[in-house]
Amino acid sequence: MKRVGEDFTAQDLGRLSIAATHSQARYALPMVVRDFRRVYPKVTLMLHQGSPKQVAEMLLSGEADIGVATEALAQYDSLVALPCYRWTHSIVVPPDHELLQVDGPITLEQLARYPIVTYETGYTGRAHIDDAFAKAGLQPDIVLSAMDADVIKTYVELGMGVGIVASIAFDIERDRTLRALDARHLFEVNLTRLAIRRGTWLRGHVYAFIEAFAPTLTRPVVERALAGLVEAD
Repeated sequence: MKRVGEDFTAQDLGRLSIAATHSQARYALPMVVRDFRRVYPKVTLMLHQGSPKQVAEMLLSGEADIGVATEALAQYDSLVALPCYRWTHSIVVPPDHELLQVDGPITLEQLARYPIVTYETGYTGRAHIDDAFAKAGLQPDIVLSAMDADVIKTYVELGMGVGIVASIAFDIERDRTLRALDARHLFEVNLTRLAIRRGTWLRGHVYAFIEAFAPTLTRPVVERALAGLVEAD
């Protein structure tokens, strides 16, 4: 009752702690954070970064109010993991790479001929990348793995290999020294989720942030999911 009263009398005050993987913090959240701050300038935002497992642990410990990641969040019974958006992977290469001359969609067999730079296991859809090669009976030569798409693109620029990154991580203006090839036909589509600890009481501005990030997650939808009235997905 005390917290409900505080929320009613000071709806635009407080703090919001967000845990997210690097890809979400770097590419998916910035515009949402910017727009949220314009509406709630008195809310203090804290952004924690970590692996999907660390994001889940920060939620479970109460360190974070909400968590955003593609992997792991749906594996914890103590969390309500809500679907936000789907995304695919892209192949990134230097401007003179042979794959740019391929006539038609790139195949896994063609991709496997080159050294690959991509995400660490457990990050940003890596499981779908591994599954695709395994199902095709191929063993990719992954010469470097990292949690950060910017790191992956840096080593692709240095000629270490072909990069596989989240499509949202490629910006045609910023990444002028690279070229991107659509890989949605090669790897399964990924689902990013926003998670909340079960039993958590959320203030009004938290619901506002969630809806700003994923417009389908309105306050009634989130409240019903937290109450267990609907399946999170």
